[in-house]
Amino acid sequence: MSRAFYIGRFQPYHNGHQKVLRQIAKSVDEIVIGVGSAQMSHEIENPFTGGERVLMITTALDGLGCPFYVIPIEDIRRNALWVSHVRSLVPPFDILYSSNPLVIRLFREAGIPVNSPAMYERATHSGTEIRRRMLAGELWEELVPPAVAKVICEIDGVERLCQIACDD
Repeated sequence: MSRAFYIGRFQPYHNGHQKVLRQIAKSVDEIVIGVGSAQMSHEIENPFTGGERVLMITTALDGLGCPFYVIPIEDIRRNALWVSHVRSLVPPFDILYSSNPLVIRLFREAGIPVNSPAMYERATHSGTEIRRRMLAGELWEELVPPAVAKVICEIDGVERLCQIACDD
């Protein structure tokens, strides 16, 4: 059995994440998805809670075709210990999938095989761009799976982001 690990902040989960996970699902038996910075929320760069991001991912991946686990992972802010911290929280895995240079470096230093998948239309499919569009009142829903757009609407996520972006 092969098990992959994929980690991100997912602020929010978007079509780029979806495309990568669908590709990973074709090459492994199971996927562990780590929701990084799980303790962060109600900030411009991290507007959604760990639980909301877990909900976004699990609803968007319904029908993925392979079992997956979504696990919130809080930051410890000590890079030298971070991989051990992550490994203590998730099921054992055989390979990491990431395109984040720091994450790749840390896992490679720990002797864990890494696959760096190509990013899907990175200029538009990024949490930064989606949050920018939300704040500007532009269309953003097309950049996320429909299930994610529904979750964001249910939690009034755009209004939250706009409110926390205001100056007092």
